[in-house]
Amino acid sequence: MSFFGAVFASLTLNWHLDLSGIALAVPFLGFVLIGLAAMYVICLPGDGIKPTPKEERAIMWSSIGEGTGLFLASNIVINLHRPDLLLPSMALVVGFHFLPIAFAAGFRPFYILGAALIVAAIVGFVMGAPMGGEVAGLMAAGVLWLASGLAIRRDWLAKSKTPATA
Repeated sequence: MSFFGAVFASLTLNWHLDLSGIALAVPFLGFVLIGLAAMYVICLPGDGIKPTPKEERAIMWSSIGEGTGLFLASNIVINLHRPDLLLPSMALVVGFHFLPIAFAAGFRPFYILGAALIVAAIVGFVMGAPMGGEVAGLMAAGVLWLASGLAIRRDWLAKSKTPATA
């Protein structure tokens, strides 16, 4: 999630704010920081959060659907000559991809994450060019980074409840 938050932020910086060069790498510093926090939590003793086989299947199929949806949405938007709708379309697809995972896992925060991304997309569509893509991209980045941090915290809390074994 953190990586894709950085992708949304970097694309927004380039496509809507006309930034280039090192400025496009700055969002990936956030990804690196979140990744380091995740590595720390992963290395802690304990089991943490482990998806069930049902959840793993939902993640796999939902991710396949997300990749297909992103490909289709980007092609449709580009062929309609509406690049301003690209980031809202991407946010919509990514948001919908979390809903089956939330259902399979019975995990309410994924419903909230999916809904927040869908709202970001709707805001982007309603606002229109040029602000719509900018707002949708930055909202999607923020939501994904927040969700990444909360996921790391959730795993850390789960591991802190697990008795350490020698």
